Amino acid sequence: MVFLNLALMVRARGPDEFWRKRRIFKLAAHYRSRTRNVYSFAIRSVHRALAYATKGRKLKKLDMAQLWTTRVEAGCQQYGVGLETFKEGLARSDILLNKKMLSDLAIWEPRSFETLVNISRERAAVEGLPDIKRRSAFNQVYGLRNLKLD
Repeated sequence: MVFLNLALMVRARGPDEFWRKRRIFKLAAHYRSRTRNVYSFAIRSVHRALAYATKGRKLKKLDMAQLWTTRVEAGCQQYGVGLETFKEGLARSDILLNKKMLSDLAIWEPRSFETLVNISRERAAVEGLPDIKRRSAFNQVYGLRNLKLD
């Protein structure tokens, strides 16, 4: 393509502009009204949405970590051990499980989690760690085998 002057060369955008706009319109395809069809509106909305998505990925990780901690803490309270004492007892017993695995055990396998709590409790008692309470009978996990239906 031959351009006779600089102004004509600047105005000829060619296929690059089409594909750039197409990419934005694809990202804005689920929007309503002119935000979907008008490029100047679509680009603003898409940029804002991408910024929120970037922040959201970080916030999702923080939310999940907080949820796992809450679940493990609730499981520890059920057996009368503080969270920090539980973690310290496991670390001193060379049991290296992350928060996600511990929360999954607390929810789906309460007997396995109870075993981990007992191991941690014994290590804490041997090494003199604080925050160990006597276990209450009301806080036990009961299955159908444990219930006495007389």
